[in-house]
Amino acid sequence: MDSQTGTLYGIGVGPGDPDLIPLKAVKALQRTRRVFTAASSKNDYSLAVRIAAPHLPEGAVIRQLPFPMTKDRKSKEAAWDANAAVIAATLMAGADACFLTLGDPLTYSTYGYVLRALQKGFPDLPVITIPGITSYQASAAALNTPLVEGDESLLVMAGTQGTERIRCLNGHAENVVILKAYRNVGAICQALEEAHLLAASTGVVRCGMPDQEVVADIRQLASRAPNYWTLIIAKRERPHGPEEL
Repeated sequence: MDSQTGTLYGIGVGPGDPDLIPLKAVKALQRTRRVFTAASSKNDYSLAVRIAAPHLPEGAVIRQLPFPMTKDRKSKEAAWDANAAVIAATLMAGADACFLTLGDPLTYSTYGYVLRALQKGFPDLPVITIPGITSYQASAAALNTPLVEGDESLLVMAGTQGTERIRCLNGHAENVVILKAYRNVGAICQALEEAHLLAASTGVVRCGMPDQEVVADIRQLASRAPNYWTLIIAKRERPHGPEEL
């Protein structure tokens, strides 16, 4: 690859607080003037850009790449390939670029699909992915609650595709994180109760943002208007407290 080829930095900007962006990511942002981020094809708003704004250099060129909110696989793949080509053109012109995403870039992120498309269509282009703080890590910190202890397991899942998987957890996972729980909270509560995980479950809404909210009884969320930025940390109750090291 030509020495003038730019590098893509995949950056997770964390859950909402600009101070939770890793230092390595901040340094990349400050020296990069081409910034890409994902946006729904129905709007041009980017929360990731707003979070990263205090760290962007003056004159940064921001381009929001449209991704359709659809279940049609062909439409999504076409968008991944098209947007990867846009990014590749910038890199091949000699400019470094950042792709911003919420949380961690490799955890339930659009960046992961774009990265795969770049690796397939432009395998020689240099890419550096910088890990970010996830919403569930920040939520556990806000709750001052360990995610896992001793030899416990942690399951991270999305709450958008039903609750049958939760029902199968009884005895198989001591700690569960459910992201994107906003529309299915009622069904999730029922499934957690069947898996004996409801009593020690906590909801966090808009984690890392100025109006962050902790909901101790997640059943209250079922009667409220859904909020996209809702997650649940469910923990099996320990009969004798945490195991000592």
